Amino acid sequence: MSQTIVWVHGDSLSPQTGALQQYPHAPAIWVWDDALIEEWQISLKRITFIYECLLELPVTIRRGNVAQEIVAFAQEHHADVVATAASPSPRFKHICHQIETSLTLEVWETEPFLEYDGYIDLKRFSRYWKVAEQQLFE
Repeated sequence: MSQTIVWVHGDSLSPQTGALQQYPHAPAIWVWDDALIEEWQISLKRITFIYECLLELPVTIRRGNVAQEIVAFAQEHHADVVATAASPSPRFKHICHQIETSLTLEVWETEPFLEYDGYIDLKRFSRYWKVAEQQLFE
């Protein structure tokens, strides 16, 4: 019988995501991606906001190499399946490929907050919201 863990990431910070809903009693993990934080120069305000969101979720919080931490967490829980929410991020796809070398990956599609085909700068929420607000409240 398969055991499952849930991987919560930046595009799944809600308790309503499919993976958390489908596996409400499964161990869940969030990994602070040190490389991404440095590359995107994520502000302390945003890190604090994310941390406050995480406090509302049943997750174990770690930091480091995301794929390695997820695989280690799965091994600690004798799991062979990782369930997570979809993400448009190219980095997400890369991490998924790394995980799939040793575990089964289940990716749950999420309903998009808004339909938009253009470019949105996702490094700052205010830049995202400026575009999203125009689309949502037209």
